[in-house]
Amino acid sequence: MFSERSIRSRFIVQLIITTFALMIIFSSLLYLYIQSSIYDEKREEMINFAENICSYRSVVEAQDNSNDALLGLNVELVKHHTPENKAQIFERDIQEQTQLVLFYPFNVEEQSYIKITKDITPTKHLLKKILNAIFIINAIGFLLVIVYAIIFSKMLIAPIKGLNRRLSNMNEHMIRPIVVEELPDEFIPLGESINHLINRIQNFVKYQKELFIGAAHELKTPLAVMKLKNQVTTIKKREPQEYIEAIKVSNKSIDEMNAIVGSILNIGRQEGAQLETPIQADVIDILRRKANDFALLAESEGKALEMQFEPNAFMCTLQESLLNQIIQNLLQNALKFTPEGKKVRLQSHMNDEGLLIEVVDEGCGIDDTVDLFAPFKRQGSKSGAGLGLFLAKSAADALGGELSLRNRDDDLGTVASLLLRSKLHCILPLK
Repeated sequence: MFSERSIRSRFIVQLIITTFALMIIFSSLLYLYIQSSIYDEKREEMINFAENICSYRSVVEAQDNSNDALLGLNVELVKHHTPENKAQIFERDIQEQTQLVLFYPFNVEEQSYIKITKDITPTKHLLKKILNAIFIINAIGFLLVIVYAIIFSKMLIAPIKGLNRRLSNMNEHMIRPIVVEELPDEFIPLGESINHLINRIQNFVKYQKELFIGAAHELKTPLAVMKLKNQVTTIKKREPQEYIEAIKVSNKSIDEMNAIVGSILNIGRQEGAQLETPIQADVIDILRRKANDFALLAESEGKALEMQFEPNAFMCTLQESLLNQIIQNLLQNALKFTPEGKKVRLQSHMNDEGLLIEVVDEGCGIDDTVDLFAPFKRQGSKSGAGLGLFLAKSAADALGGELSLRNRDDDLGTVASLLLRSKLHCILPLK
């Protein structure tokens, strides 16, 4: 609790120091105000006495029928000299008494003054009691502030301690999202960020196991074919052409394994790309450049690639290579499953959450019951290692985006969507 690095300790210390300083300042000002008010009242009473005497009026008449002001009062006529013949008032201590003395001009030519002495010892005792009371109240208030600071700081860090307990008890087999509705409003963004991280960890653990199992299975099949073909070939002597055919089959299996190994290496490269420093880039400009690259490929295959981008610009801070990888994979899949003479459309528009990028094809659609983002999951009879969408999903998670696949409403193809949320980006004005 008293560590120099503890936020709670620093909060308590700063609150105590600030409260102590404020109490000292406020108490001093209050005491000085009370003291000044009482002394001003005493001085005004004595001057009124002197003025009333000089005008030969009744002393009691000047006090508005109040006899308390006459207690402890002593009046006499003395010879005295003051600068400029002005009234002079001062305080003096005699033995155990405190007196307030006033010299008021009575006859300037004869230098005679009215000397009024007022015993203010009870007033001094009253001020001392007031000062003691202020000290006691401040001490009690200071203790209450310390108790309040401890309780309030404990209440502030309670959500953090709760999050810490939840996270410390988690492992890769028991990861549960945090219920953000139970958190204070100030901690909701933190809870959402932790849940996003937990979701990424869950997907990573899930797909990591599937990746290992899938890689072993995918590599085992071509190896088994090669071994079986070679065993059959070596059972007896054969014609040279048969040996050539066996070698061709082996080479084909090797090419398939190389494709799988290459895709696995791409996973490692993508993890490295996730560690790259994000830069500010225009997403719409990236989409245009990528669409122009694939337009020629689509034309060579007898297909059309259409583009429709809104808004004109959308600036964000991200790893550009990850976004390129996502768009490239979605366009490759769309062109792969779109028949000749059909078209693919790359489009973007704003919605309530951010920028929605969509690749719409006119292919065979997808099976909604299959997790196509899992490694080595293939759709239809098309060739491929089945790691493209897995890589795209990992890249989207790294960007803080959301990647999804669905069939078109008219069941005439597939819509692949990438959502980049606006709270992490900013929109440029229209050109």
